[in-house]
Amino acid sequence: MRQAELTKPPGSLGRLEELAIWLAQWQRRTIPRLDRVNVIVFAGNHGVAARGVSAYPAAVTEQMVANYARGGAAINQLAKLAQAELTAVPLDLDRPTADFTVRPAMDSLEFLTAVDAGYRSVPTDCDLLAIGEMGIGNTTAAAALCAGLLGGGATRWVGRGTGVDDAGIERKRQAVEAALTRHREIINDPIGIAAALGGRELAAMMGAALAARDRQIPVLLDGFVCTAAVAPLTRLNPHALDHCRAAHISAESGHRALLAELGLSPLLDFDMRLGEASAAALAILLLRAALACHEGMATFAEASVSGRSKD
Repeated sequence: MRQAELTKPPGSLGRLEELAIWLAQWQRRTIPRLDRVNVIVFAGNHGVAARGVSAYPAAVTEQMVANYARGGAAINQLAKLAQAELTAVPLDLDRPTADFTVRPAMDSLEFLTAVDAGYRSVPTDCDLLAIGEMGIGNTTAAAALCAGLLGGGATRWVGRGTGVDDAGIERKRQAVEAALTRHREIINDPIGIAAALGGRELAAMMGAALAARDRQIPVLLDGFVCTAAVAPLTRLNPHALDHCRAAHISAESGHRALLAELGLSPLLDFDMRLGEASAAALAILLLRAALACHEGMATFAEASVSGRSKD
């Protein structure tokens, strides 16, 4: 293995070594490449937002998609810095999902259509995929999904999201508890729960993760909502996210518990909670550093440096 032959003590570059090996394994190359890196931001609107669970109106989702197109968002700057192609995928923004405290957010056709949109959005010639989201109300959906999949109720999973006050936190908790009660009959069905409690952008992120797995593309997951979106896959296959790495640990309170449940170790801890794949784009720079060392360093033989003693 190339890492064992490079001019350094074994393990001395820490997780940079593990990241290089992970890239090489999934790309099936001795020296992986990051020539074609894609960042995809999925956007969706949520019926539960009408319950006052966000500090911003639902119209902000579409306005931010327009901001991405103009190049004015944080993700535009970070994707450019990371030498990544940015794509925003809006999903029926004029047609929010249903309020999941009353009925399922999506029926099976709506859910599968969104999954398919995510699947088809992933380029076949991608070396690395970073995925994220935009959707007013989606931290409430993510919290409900986590509570449905992993238990613990609203208290364990609900955070401040866009910065709601204490009254907003209480509205979010009430919405999540109402949703869990309303959909308790399907609590053991991970895909049913994903449709009933999630959103179109969450379903699309699941589809993108599935496409990347099928095509041997390594994936950087962004924050709480993104991680919640793919969590149902682990209930179907405990190794479903082996091709994924958690870009960071979000300041959103439920993310730490979710990463622990899924056995994912975050690459960054910067108190970020923006979403829109911002931390995933930042983590691309770490992968470029890992690749630079893996590819550019000389081996002991090439550098005529004495290797580690065998005795």
